[in-house]
Amino acid sequence: MELKESIRIIKDFPKEGISFKDVTTLLKDPEAFKEAVDGLVDYLKDKNIDIVVGPEARGFIFGTPVAYALGAGFVPVRKKGKLPGETLTVEYELEYGTDVLEIHKDAIKEGQRVAVIDDLLATGGTMESVVRLIEKLGGEVVSIDFLIELSELKGRKRLCNYDVMSLIEYNI
Repeated sequence: MELKESIRIIKDFPKEGISFKDVTTLLKDPEAFKEAVDGLVDYLKDKNIDIVVGPEARGFIFGTPVAYALGAGFVPVRKKGKLPGETLTVEYELEYGTDVLEIHKDAIKEGQRVAVIDDLLATGGTMESVVRLIEKLGGEVVSIDFLIELSELKGRKRLCNYDVMSLIEYNI
C-alpha cells in the first residue's frame, strides 16, 4: 500500500500558499491507518522504548497505538493550561509569535528511553521544544518519528543530533 495515496491534499489551507496534508483520510481507512501504525512500530520495536511521547493533538492519535503495541507507556505533551498536575513548560517560536508546551513533571523518569511520535515534520521547531522538555526531565530521546516529512522545510536538520524517521516524504 502507498500511504501517500491515503492523504488528502487541500490547497490554500489554512491560508493561501499552503498545501495542507490532511491525515483524516488516512485515519478513516482501516488498512492505511494500520499500515501507518505498523510502520512506526516496526521501526521502533528493537529500540527498547520505555515511553512514547506525543505532542498535541495528532501525536496522540499515532503515539498511543504505537505505545500499546510496544508495551510502553504514553505521555502527552499539551498546550499551556491543559494538564492538571505540576508541569514543566517550554516557550517556542511560531511563524507569528510564540506558544507554550507543557509536560507533567513526573511523566518521565531519569534514563527512560523515549520515542517521540507526531504526524508531521515541517521546520522542526515544535519537536525541538518537545525534545527539550523530555531531556529536562532526564529522558533519553532514542527516536523521533513522523508519519509525514515536508523535506524542503529542512526540519530534520534542526533535529540532526537525533534518530529521525518518517514514513512519507513530500517536497512541498
